[in-house]
Amino acid sequence: MNLKKYLVRALHRLQKGPGYTYKELLVWYCDNTNTHGPKRIIKEGPKKKLIWFFLTLLFASLVFWQWGILINTYLSYNVTSSLSIGFKTMKFPAVTICNANPFKYSEVKPLLKELDRLIEAALERILQPTPGNGSQDVSPPLDLELWNQIPLVLIDEHDKDNPVILDIFETNQTAVGNDTAMGSKASTSNLPALCPQCSHQGSDNCTYRNFSSAAQAVTEWYILQSTSILSKVPLHERIRMGYQAEDMILACLYGAEPCNYKNFTQIYHPDHGNCYIFNWGMDEEALNSSNPGAEFGLKLILDISQQDYIPYLSSAAGARLMLHQQKSFPFLKDQGIYAMAGTETSIGVLVDELERMGYPYSDCTVNGSDVPVRNLYSQYNTSYSIQACLRSCFQNHMVEICGCGHYMFPLPEGVTYCNNEDNPGWAYCYSSLRSSIKQRQICIDSCKETCNDTQYKMTISMADWPSEASEDWIFHILSYERDMSTNVTLDRTGIIKLNIYFQEYNYRTISESAATTIVWLLSSLGGQFGFWMGGSVLCLIEFGEIIIDSLWITIIHVIGWCKGLQQRRARARYPDAPPTVSELVEAHTNLAFQHEAAGAVPRPEALPPEPGTPPPNYDSLRVQPLATLGPDSDAD
Repeated sequence: MNLKKYLVRALHRLQKGPGYTYKELLVWYCDNTNTHGPKRIIKEGPKKKLIWFFLTLLFASLVFWQWGILINTYLSYNVTSSLSIGFKTMKFPAVTICNANPFKYSEVKPLLKELDRLIEAALERILQPTPGNGSQDVSPPLDLELWNQIPLVLIDEHDKDNPVILDIFETNQTAVGNDTAMGSKASTSNLPALCPQCSHQGSDNCTYRNFSSAAQAVTEWYILQSTSILSKVPLHERIRMGYQAEDMILACLYGAEPCNYKNFTQIYHPDHGNCYIFNWGMDEEALNSSNPGAEFGLKLILDISQQDYIPYLSSAAGARLMLHQQKSFPFLKDQGIYAMAGTETSIGVLVDELERMGYPYSDCTVNGSDVPVRNLYSQYNTSYSIQACLRSCFQNHMVEICGCGHYMFPLPEGVTYCNNEDNPGWAYCYSSLRSSIKQRQICIDSCKETCNDTQYKMTISMADWPSEASEDWIFHILSYERDMSTNVTLDRTGIIKLNIYFQEYNYRTISESAATTIVWLLSSLGGQFGFWMGGSVLCLIEFGEIIIDSLWITIIHVIGWCKGLQQRRARARYPDAPPTVSELVEAHTNLAFQHEAAGAVPRPEALPPEPGTPPPNYDSLRVQPLATLGPDSDAD
């Protein structure tokens, strides 16, 4: 019951307010508020009133300005990074090992035979750029169809204003305009023209890519042409032409437990052919490292068979390896490292764990489900990564613009790889798309970093292996174990030893936390309000109260204005005052007498009654006195 009385009184207080005008309300607020300043405005003299009014307005403006800055800082959602160091037993990383050369030359040579003859003849022309050299008398004749699709040319720019383009297999020279890209010297400016219409429509329609060295130009040209050829080879054939696990992995030891090539998972990588992953965690649980140190890591001996390398495709020799998380796809071209042949490479590993805050503090993703790019690497059942997203985005644009997919990336369903026969202009389209800044920016804006990531920091050291004193018996043993032969089939140019281990069990966690929280915001807002105005939360409630009272007074004024408007409209419609009851009775009586005097038909009650009808009782008729009618009674 007390609560009801309290609520009734509160409602009456809200309806009635401290005054019926804005001036009364303002005076009441200044006299009763706990905020410093307003009370002095109404109680001081005229001069001090002006001073206190100015100071109160100034400090209130400062408070609102500081509040705006604080709220804007909070809504920017900044983060701070903290570094913590822990100690625990850690999972050994997944280790991917590939050969730097994707295919055995002995297996792929029939497919690249014409391409190799072309490049050999082109190199002869480049080294001896004189008409009539031996390349014109090649038997059998060269198949220039591949060459004409993507020709390799020399640019002579001794005359800067009139550079000359010389096709390697043609004797004619073509002058080009100043808008054509130039090299530095005629002998070294080898520019592959990525325009399949060059040989038919002239060099003016070509798009040139400049290289400062013929070695770079030849490698780029060979990669483009071999990509077109290999894209038509079925996947199982490409796997067969690559390096097999039993030939590449000669010895394996993890901690104190022996292992072999069967402990590796094979995947086909477009850049490096057959790759093998140790401890990928797809079919079995990931292995834990029992202790830090080289004795408890992974030890491998590899044979890269350098003598079977493709001469124009792979200019680097060695093994390509990468450490990464379980169930993640290895992007060796971006994150891998080389291990050199004839050496023992020791890799000490340190672990960094990254923990990013999600929305709204950063635009990261947990599993890639909120990324608008279709992940083409999901066919490997691997986890999301930004590298997979960027390559999937590029391949999707390649399919959309060029009508086919690039050989180095997975294909969407129903799409084929680009080749010179089915897609004559694919090289130009690919080159334009790869150099497009707009396309790169679209993919960067579409892809997101992962919120949680593990990075492996590597410390690499190398030494010659085996030594000259021990190489004889080591090569004999390894050759016998691989080929069951007493002859030495291995040499220093193809053998690699790897040691991969944790340097220590200390791991670093780099985590993000919110730089500004709601607690920080409230305390900062209160601190500024208390410092400049001496206020608190109760002062804000008082200010809210006066706003509500102001709104109530405004509503009362609006209702009064609406009623007054209705009354004015009624007066305009009925300018005369309505008649009273006495005036109506008097008018009715006068009208009756006028009818009797004029001989009009008497009123019905004046006619003689019908026989048998009782006379009317006039005593029952009464007129209500005017004094009993209220002021609001209607008179019709």
